[in-house]
Amino acid sequence: MGQNVEFRFAERNDIPLILEFIRDLAIYEKMLDEVVADKSVLENQIFDQHKAEVIFAMKDGVEVGFALFFHNFSTFLGRSGIYLEDLFVKPEYRNQGFGKAILKKLASIAVERGCGRLEWSCLDWNRPSIDFYLSLGAKPMDNWTVYRVAGDTLTGLAK
Repeated sequence: MGQNVEFRFAERNDIPLILEFIRDLAIYEKMLDEVVADKSVLENQIFDQHKAEVIFAMKDGVEVGFALFFHNFSTFLGRSGIYLEDLFVKPEYRNQGFGKAILKKLASIAVERGCGRLEWSCLDWNRPSIDFYLSLGAKPMDNWTVYRVAGDTLTGLAK
């Protein structure tokens, strides 16, 4: 499979496709009701403010997978890293090496940019993905718990 995959960075006219991949991922994660992003928000955040980047995995000119990522920073390493927010491969293209190819591409982007690490989160129930990540040598972060404030809680904290 590996020789058949190509990559391209998303362009402004890809916003509907990006939103489609986000919604497909949300359906897979049983979280579609949490998707409030729309085309104008994505255009502003990704292309006007450059808060995130998107790459597409392509087979025969068709987008079969995507990854949305952004830079974070490690004070301990003194270097930026890449945080993978979303990775999704269309169901009909799974188990063909596209997920691994996307992660390899992100790793090469991280290395090219002088980043110290590539990291992401995974839902605890998503055993197929966990097993896949472990097979690549990824290590779960023991003794760490992700915390989040959002919505009204975020607004309240900001006051």
